[in-house]
Amino acid sequence: MLDDLLAAVQPTPDDTLIFLGDYVDRGPDSRGVIDRILAIRKTFRTITLRGNHEMMMLRSRNDASEFKSWCRCGGLQALGSYGPSPGRTGTLNDVPTEHWHFLENDCLDYYETDTHIFVHAGADPQLPLNEQKELWLFWEFLNPAWPIRHISGKTLIVGHTSQKSGEILDLGTTICIDTNAYNGGWLTCLDVISRQYWQVNIMGKVRTGVI
Repeated sequence: MLDDLLAAVQPTPDDTLIFLGDYVDRGPDSRGVIDRILAIRKTFRTITLRGNHEMMMLRSRNDASEFKSWCRCGGLQALGSYGPSPGRTGTLNDVPTEHWHFLENDCLDYYETDTHIFVHAGADPQLPLNEQKELWLFWEFLNPAWPIRHISGKTLIVGHTSQKSGEILDLGTTICIDTNAYNGGWLTCLDVISRQYWQVNIMGKVRTGVI
């Protein structure tokens, strides 16, 4: 789906690609997703944010209880993609050093421009970004009845809160582009300037529009 989406969008070297996190667990090929992003970074200006699933994967290395929790949330599928040979699942030791470095050092907690804030889950509306708590950045789900209006006045672009309808959730001050890709929905790319979007599903169907 990621390859199909990139083919539909056809980004140019003048574009900045911002990924909102959850590269692992939520699909059949976590390793392939990270490999694809690492390759993309060689051609395009790319910002990668850390999602809660990356947090779980990182913590699983040093905490047995975190490992068990991660496995229940897709970690087993992620490790399966790191198997040393077809039909054999992988272990944490099979994850390449380059991938651990990407998750630990290359992924950001948030990214800010003059007009937008990009973050995996959300942000405490009353706190500047450098004072945000982990709960807000990675774990808190959006409440459509209470759109986040950040003190900066900037529009938040988020994922995490899966939209089962497959439609982008545009709350004005907050836009959620998690459109349920991992569960049979759509994978979405949004141009935050033009507000054009592209979506693909598991069958390779493409749809576009403007919000």
